[in-house]
Amino acid sequence: MKSRKKHPRTFSFEFFPPKTPQGVEKLRATRRQLAQLQPKFFSVTYGAGGSTRDRTLETVLEIQAEGYDAAPHLSCIGSTRDGILAILEQYREHGIRHVVALRGDLPSGTADVGEFRYANELVEFIRAQTGDHFHIEVAAYPEYHPQARSARDDLLNFKRKVEAGADSAITQYFFNPDAYFNFLDECAGLGLDIPVVPGIMPITNFSQLARFSDACGAEIPRWMRLKLQSYGDDIASIRAFGLDAITALCDRLLTQGAPGLHFYTLNQAGAVSTIWQRLGL
Repeated sequence: MKSRKKHPRTFSFEFFPPKTPQGVEKLRATRRQLAQLQPKFFSVTYGAGGSTRDRTLETVLEIQAEGYDAAPHLSCIGSTRDGILAILEQYREHGIRHVVALRGDLPSGTADVGEFRYANELVEFIRAQTGDHFHIEVAAYPEYHPQARSARDDLLNFKRKVEAGADSAITQYFFNPDAYFNFLDECAGLGLDIPVVPGIMPITNFSQLARFSDACGAEIPRWMRLKLQSYGDDIASIRAFGLDAITALCDRLLTQGAPGLHFYTLNQAGAVSTIWQRLGL
């Protein structure tokens, strides 16, 4: 087995662009709290087919204005080359040097996939148009993409993104650390040595988590699912269990050499801050 390359640790937090003035205020408060943890960057998601494009930009510019590194998500499905180029130019003008390049989902009810089919085509396009201006993150799937034809196929798809010019990757969230370390070993076997940072989803709401996980192919281990179900509507017990389980997961990932953590915050600071303190970061 090829040995895995050591990378410096990177910690980051992900937000989604708020829809309402209350949401904007809430995210500002969340950001103030999480900024004290001095993350490397904050990333901001991008709705299906670019549906939150303007709000993504607004959120990113506000983060940059506060003196933090912001990384907007950019999804290419349903987009044109000219449209993507215009967004990249806008980001460049505002001094943004970090993007998360994704295939993304088509908005429901549309059939036009646009001029890009896969994320590797987007990465290649960004590199061709902007050279080394952007640090490009891509997605990785330790439990494989739900639409992948096979595990091998998914791994080769990841390889194409790296070869197209990706600098680093963030994984879909997972609860089984062995899936992550196995994925790293497979990458090393293909000669891929970019940092692959684990995506971490705090557990605060079981029904929401189950819905997300069914949609994105992240497996909730049976013991965890049954335990969470057994708490019913007891939110305090769900949160207490979630904090213990996710802290233990993060601890194992870091102890065994993961190059940092990327938290899917869902615009909430509480659980992430508690996990961070428990890990003594």
